[in-house]
Order: sequence, then structure tokens, then C-alpha cells
Amino acid sequence: MPRIHSEFHKSDRIGWLRAAVLGANDGIISVTSLVVGVAASGATEASVLLAGLAGTVAGAISMAAGEYISVQSQADTEAADIEKERNELIIQPEHELEELTAIYVGRGLDFTLAKKVAEKLMATDALGAHVRDELGLSNTLRARPLQASIASAASFTVGALVPMATVFLVPADWVTKISSVVAVLTLFILGVAAAHLGGAAVMKGGMRVAFWGVVAIGLTALVGKFFGTVV
Repeated sequence: MPRIHSEFHKSDRIGWLRAAVLGANDGIISVTSLVVGVAASGATEASVLLAGLAGTVAGAISMAAGEYISVQSQADTEAADIEKERNELIIQPEHELEELTAIYVGRGLDFTLAKKVAEKLMATDALGAHVRDELGLSNTLRARPLQASIASAASFTVGALVPMATVFLVPADWVTKISSVVAVLTLFILGVAAAHLGGAAVMKGGMRVAFWGVVAIGLTALVGKFFGTVV
């Protein structure tokens, strides 16, 4: 009996990694921008804290709901495509065999071998073969709405704790500057960690995330200073 060789690929992390990075990134940038903007307007420390807390709660709920709805829509589409394939296998199995054979020919097999492979797979797991090779779906890339929703909300909250902790620990006069610096550094570290987990260039990933943090925080600070009022 041949020995089964199993491998772990970084793409196996793509589902939860995308949601977690997006949530943490959004939590840091959104809440820091809110805190910095309100603080720059000359608001009291209590107002800054309240704005940050409200932003954290609203943002976490929004991320959870938005991610769930988005990924659930993807899951519904996948389910509809799978059901369509199931029906086609019942109604026109010969056509589905030809379709699968053509896929394997397109991947480099000669017609005779491609047809043998297609016939064997059709006899053992016809639906699985079409889902994998025709639709391009796999367990790694399948949509998981609940997992994505929880990961987004949790990571947003964790990210929001960075600016909130800064507001609690730093004197009111320094909140704008210290919160901005801490947020950008945290975003850089987050980008590096995400790139490392995904097998990408770490410095490039860190700089990319930090850059957009600087843009968002800088713009909200300008808005706060320009209007000079609590919004």
C-alpha cells in the first residue's frame, strides 16, 4: 500500500488569516483615527474615551455582520453551483464525462489517459471531481461565514485595544501624538506578521499596512484640528 505523503501549505491559512488581518487592521486604524480626530479637536479626555469605546463596539459589530453577510453570499453561490452540478450529473452524465475529460486534456494529459482518469473519478466520486476540477472549489478555499465573522469581530476588538490602552495610559496632551505613533508601529508589526504567516515579503507587507494607517490617521487629525469641535 503506497504511503500517503501529507503536506501543510500556507494557503491553508487563507480563510481565517484574511479575516483576522482585516479585522485587526480596521480596529487599529478606525479607532485610532477616531480617537486622534476627537482629541485634536480639543475635546475632553472623557469625550475621547467615549468616542473610542463607541467606535470599538460599533466597529466590532459592523465587522462581524459585514463579514458574515459577505461570506454567506459566497457560500450560497458555491452551494448553488454544487447543486447545479449534482443535477447535471443525473440528467446528462455523458456530457459531464466529456467536460471532465476536456479539463484534463487542457491540463496536459493526452485524450486517452484523460478519459480514463475522468471515467475512474466519475465512477468513484463524480460530484467531488466536478466540484474540485470544474468549479475550482476545495475545503481550503470554501467560504465559512461564521468563522470569518467571529475572526473579524474578535480581531477588530483586539486591534481597537491598542488605541484605547494608549488613551488610558497617556496624558491627555500627548494622546494625539503617542496614539498615532503606537498605532503605526503596531500596524507595521501586524503587516510583517501577516506577510510571514502568508509566506510573503515581510518588510513590504509591513510598510504597506503602515502607510495606509499614516494616511487615515493623518487625515482625521487634520479634520479634528480644522473643525475644532467634537463630532
